[in-house]
Amino acid sequence: QVQLVESGGGLVQAGGSLRLSCAASGRTFSTHSVGWFRQIAGKEREFVAGISWGFSTILYADFAKGRFTISRDNAKNTVFLQMNSLKPDDTAVYYCAVTRGVVDTEATAYGYWGQGTQVTVSS
Repeated sequence: QVQLVESGGGLVQAGGSLRLSCAASGRTFSTHSVGWFRQIAGKEREFVAGISWGFSTILYADFAKGRFTISRDNAKNTVFLQMNSLKPDDTAVYYCAVTRGVVDTEATAYGYWGQGTQVTVSS
């Protein structure tokens, strides 16, 4: 079992920045790939960014490229999502998730999920 807790969400003005954290406990976290997803109200959960356990693979959704940066500190069992130049369209609940496999853009590939953190971007 892996337990995940997201934090760092909040209310920010358009153009601002937030840094989300995903803290893991339980089974060895450093051998899992981690993904960030978001769910906008009324829409399906969508992939934001992902990072493999050995840092060899980092993927971003097109909307995240150039604005968001994913990183991880395996020693601290934590993955981060730095979000810059935020837009009102980024308003969503952000989730982190882990998989024993490679980084995947499909939510169904991930077996463990956090409870989510709300990000609200005002115009």
